[in-house]
Amino acid sequence: MTAAPSLVVCSLEGWGDVRRRIRILVDELVGLEQTLRVLYVAPAIDVPYELRRGTLHPERGPKLEQVHPRIHVLRPRKWAPRLLGRYADRSLGRQVERTVTRLGLVDPLLWLNDAAYARFSMKAGWPTIYDVTDDWLLATLVPRQLKRLVTNDHLLVARSDAVVVCSPELARTRGRSRAVELIPNGVDVELFRTPQPRPADLPPGTVALYVGSLHQDRVDIQLLVDLAAARPALQIVLVGPDSLPAGLTAQLESLGSVHLLGARPYDQIPGYFQHADVVVIPHLVNPFTESLDPIKAYECVAAGRPTVATPVAGFRELGSPVTVAERADFVATTLATLDAAGASGAVTVAAAPVATWSDRAGSMNALMHRVRDAGASR
Repeated sequence: MTAAPSLVVCSLEGWGDVRRRIRILVDELVGLEQTLRVLYVAPAIDVPYELRRGTLHPERGPKLEQVHPRIHVLRPRKWAPRLLGRYADRSLGRQVERTVTRLGLVDPLLWLNDAAYARFSMKAGWPTIYDVTDDWLLATLVPRQLKRLVTNDHLLVARSDAVVVCSPELARTRGRSRAVELIPNGVDVELFRTPQPRPADLPPGTVALYVGSLHQDRVDIQLLVDLAAARPALQIVLVGPDSLPAGLTAQLESLGSVHLLGARPYDQIPGYFQHADVVVIPHLVNPFTESLDPIKAYECVAAGRPTVATPVAGFRELGSPVTVAERADFVATTLATLDAAGASGAVTVAAAPVATWSDRAGSMNALMHRVRDAGASR
């Protein structure tokens, strides 16, 4: 008998209710491949770091958990800092190998989103797809982190069986020395166009909404401050994980009209879009954001709410309901959009077609089959 196909996914995204690209595609792929078994390797728990902070608690969850009849999630432990050499990465690789053996996965395909597993992929010898979703080489990192990431990224681009990117800019930078596969992001159109009740934590009044990670290389915090100052009665709601330095978070929290709600389950996100009066995308325009294919761009089109964005990758090419404004005009354009639309809260479904996650999973599934077939023929 032929063993069921198996997939090991080493992701920079955790497994939980906040579903992003990798998690969504895994769910879709399991639906497409009725015998596919998946080991999803979530970001490691940094034991020394959490011990120092006093945040290492049993409720962080089991090390290995079955979340679906054919999906297991591994939360490996990082027992030593990378300053001590490659022990930490070798330890993570051994934890993955032992779990693959324990689950009886045979000849798995390795899908790497976390470049820290670069040397593990070479050692394991499994067919490997390297999936680049953000160009962290352009982000703000300490020198030793950047050096390690550059080394791992170059190794994976050179030696993986396939390289996947999600944006044209990543296709340009990673495609200089080899062919790459462009598989952009998508959206669950039905979910975002099905009416939901107003979220209980959405403040009353007129709402400007931002959905996404708060990161200093991505979000123009000063634009949010300026928007709050220009119309004090406007409630500015930020939904998503906060990765900002403490000082920037404190600056936003000091503004009475800015509400940092934190991450919310994926299935609840359409309700925030649908009941916002305007969606704002105050992104910085820089080499890092140029590398992105923002999921929220697809969500804005699917939800159909009036949207104002800086001229950032993923939004520049969109028409209605998105208005693109230069940084100097962003606040005025947002206020004019609010005044024109009113505060009815009605959902305006965009007529424009938009790519779905099912479309993207089909592309990824076809690539996985090609990589497996090529590996089997060697």
